[in-house]
Parts: sequence; structure tokens; C-alpha cells
Amino acid sequence: MPSLQLDRHGWLKTSKNIRLVPSPNCDKRPVNETVSLLVIHNISLPPYQYGGPYIEQLFTNRLDPHAHPFFESIKHLRVSAHFLIRRDGEIVQFVSTENRAWHAGVSRFNDRERCNDFSIGIELEGCDFEPFMPEQYETLSHLSKVLKARYPLRAVRGHEHIAPGRKTDPGPYFDWQKYQTESGWAKRQMPEPR
Repeated sequence: MPSLQLDRHGWLKTSKNIRLVPSPNCDKRPVNETVSLLVIHNISLPPYQYGGPYIEQLFTNRLDPHAHPFFESIKHLRVSAHFLIRRDGEIVQFVSTENRAWHAGVSRFNDRERCNDFSIGIELEGCDFEPFMPEQYETLSHLSKVLKARYPLRAVRGHEHIAPGRKTDPGPYFDWQKYQTESGWAKRQMPEPR
């Protein structure tokens, strides 16, 4: 894994396994807002299929609703995340970490609503029904360390924790213990075990 570097504008320096694909689905964070939460998601398009161009197309408003029957139901969405980690560990960055990505939706953390305002969102290419790849954990751990060095991140949660009942990702196959060990989060910063 090459070293990861965030520039002063919140973009990773590109390399063999890092691509920048700017999304229009973002805006400025509220004035004087501190980035304090990391949110982990999973995504696959079409559902349970990996490797295609469709996640990038969704996050850049270029998804053809006729390319797959499922896409008709999501063609209205205007969403993004800061980062996507593909099954092989490749990082695609869509939004500067300085800006607000539209990843969390209606959400709450520690009695605060609108988690997009104060969080960074990372999508893992995957689903709720099968394990993630070792390469993804390795990349996620490296990226988490870089983000913790830049921002005063106080906690990490899954989408399921900040939008319970509405979202289920990253799901039961995400290994929180492995991730904690590899990325150096303190136990108090992690979700409560279930």
C-alpha cells in the first residue's frame, strides 16, 4: 500500500491505487464546524455485484437508469461519499474532506442531527451478506490513520449506528475488531458491540 497523503485542500495525492473523481453532490460544511466522526458504509451496484462503473456513475449523476432494472428506483438520488474503497483496495475519492459529502442522510450521533455536517464518509464496495476483502481492511486502516492525523476524529460508526432502522451497513460481516486493531482506534471511539 503506497503512503497516503492529503493535500491542504483535502484531496489525496493520486497514485497507482488512488483516483480522484469529483462529485457535484457536495457542498460547504457549516461555518466553524469541526470534523469529528468517521462513518463507514457499504455499496454495490447493481446490488451484490462488484467491479462495474456504476457506483462512480451514481456519485457523479451519470447513472443510466436503463442499464439495469434496479437503477430506475435510484435515478433520482443525489448522493456521494468522500471515499470509495474497491474490493481490490483501490481508493476513489469523490469529495474533498474539507467539504460536506451527501452520504449519511437523516442521521444522529450523540444527540446531534445531520451527521453530514461533521463527518467523513467512506464506502466499502460490498454488501451486508458477505465478508469484505483483506485489501479493503488494509486500505481502510491506512486511510483512517491519515484522517485521524488531520482531523480531531472522536469516533467511528457504521451507517447503521447513525441511522438505525433505516440503514444496515456496513452490516454483520464487517469485522469491527479487526478494523480497530489495524487502525488504532480506542475502544471508547468504537461502536458498542452487539
